[in-house]
Amino acid sequence: MEEKYLKHKYEPIIPSKNEWPVVKLARERKEFVKKVSDLAEERILNLAEKNPEILKEELETTLYREKLRIKQNPWVVDPDDESSFWGEVKASLLQINSVTGISKAEKIQGYKSILNRITSRYAEEIASNFKHSHYKFTRSVVTFGFSRLLNAARVKGFRSIFSNQYTLQDKIQITGETDQLRDLATKGTIVMVPTHFSNLDSILIGWIISVLGLPPFIYGAGLNLFNISIFAYFMNSLGAYKVDRRKKNLLYLETLKTYSKEAIQFGCHSLFFPGGTRSRSGMIESKLKLGLLSTAIEAQRANFQNGINDNSGKVFVVPVTINYHFVLEAPSLIRDHLSITGQERYYKENDEFSNSYKISKFLLKFFTKGSDISVSIGKAMDVLGNYVDADGNSLDKKGRRINTRDYFLSEGVITVDQQREEEYTNMLGRRIVEEFHKINRVFSSHLVAFTAFEMIQATNRKLDLFDLIRLPEEDIVLSYDEFKSNCQMVMDRVYELKSKGLINVAPHLQQGMDEIIKHGLDNVGMYHAKRPLIQNEQGNIVTEDMSLLYFYHNRLTGYGLEKLF
Repeated sequence: MEEKYLKHKYEPIIPSKNEWPVVKLARERKEFVKKVSDLAEERILNLAEKNPEILKEELETTLYREKLRIKQNPWVVDPDDESSFWGEVKASLLQINSVTGISKAEKIQGYKSILNRITSRYAEEIASNFKHSHYKFTRSVVTFGFSRLLNAARVKGFRSIFSNQYTLQDKIQITGETDQLRDLATKGTIVMVPTHFSNLDSILIGWIISVLGLPPFIYGAGLNLFNISIFAYFMNSLGAYKVDRRKKNLLYLETLKTYSKEAIQFGCHSLFFPGGTRSRSGMIESKLKLGLLSTAIEAQRANFQNGINDNSGKVFVVPVTINYHFVLEAPSLIRDHLSITGQERYYKENDEFSNSYKISKFLLKFFTKGSDISVSIGKAMDVLGNYVDADGNSLDKKGRRINTRDYFLSEGVITVDQQREEEYTNMLGRRIVEEFHKINRVFSSHLVAFTAFEMIQATNRKLDLFDLIRLPEEDIVLSYDEFKSNCQMVMDRVYELKSKGLINVAPHLQQGMDEIIKHGLDNVGMYHAKRPLIQNEQGNIVTEDMSLLYFYHNRLTGYGLEKLF
């Protein structure tokens, strides 16, 4: 089947900005933040079973972890009063614990007061600061700036600055179920779940949402990105709420989940990266962080509880894959991946994206190299992972209509069942991973990197991964003819998988194999100081960085292609 690419900008599905759910939410921000804080407090009290000892333990754990975070891993974006706030929390806890003869009810009341201060602070920190005027300006800057860079790359001379010969749609191929996404966004609430490889993903997805004529989505962006002024402006303007991955305590996580659930229920289209953070290995995410994903299921159940049983109360989950030939942060990401020993640790995420100058320099390279990006929109699903039809009705595997509401019933009544919803979240996570692999598009760079690494591994079978990566680069030489033959073998298998709907391919793979290899070598890790793959003067294939080669190879793991070698 011939793939269609979006070559134009759609008309907005909601022309009036005052009707955008994010604008309505921004108008009610103060009330919404209080609601989130109160509901998060309620959730935590229920989890603590209103037992003062359990509640005390959670408050003390939060205090300990927060003081440790401030000391060991401070960020520029952290508020100035962090230390004093947690100092006050400590003093309040000591006061309650030091009073003798206090009743259980009085203790609970004292702990609740502290809990409320913490959830209020967390809710305020997490909440989006969306402003329509900033959104409009940011959208224009992204479109204008990226387009100018693109034309500067393709149209020579001064006139390139004013040229409209090339648009972002020429560079960024948007493919897949774009019409279904637009239709369903007018019927229910969309939760978009993309793969995550680069800090550029957030801005790219924000631009795509705009091009598709969709109202702005709210989405969780890593708080670390707000360390950088240019990113902070873009994130705030595009509707981001803040996610601080340093905070692992129950109080923060429950406040974050409450914010997401309530925003989805409010009708805000939402976006989060279910991998949780950028893929450090370069692989498509196979294990998802299910915390925020579970909020889509909670919101769906709550809508049914509130009697919204038609498709206006339906939550639609839309997987998206983003494909690049190269990832700016690849060297540090793969270093992190290889150095992880299984122990939880903090990541210093502001590496190659550490300041505005580096980002600007990257964007210039990114667009002037003329390398393509593709964004694949998957088929929409309900919160149980069933595909939905054009009207938003859920379908079983045989295409028969089913009612999602039935899955939340106990003895004919919609009920809260945490164990059941946990299982539904796991099911949805597995389905998203399946869809990621199906809509993933093979690029020439993925093909050449995968083939080269597997050939090197096949000739060094006794070495484990770490020994393999430490092989001297000068000892690694692949005969071009053998490399070409193996690339063809891998591509033949990729096309078999494509015929079964298990993967997709970029159009540049329709050339002859010599052209595909040249295209792949030109593009793979094209601006890294050390190239993962190049052709030497003798015409053979060599690497300058085995760990980077491994990173780019990993994009095609998960399809059983390794068995070919």
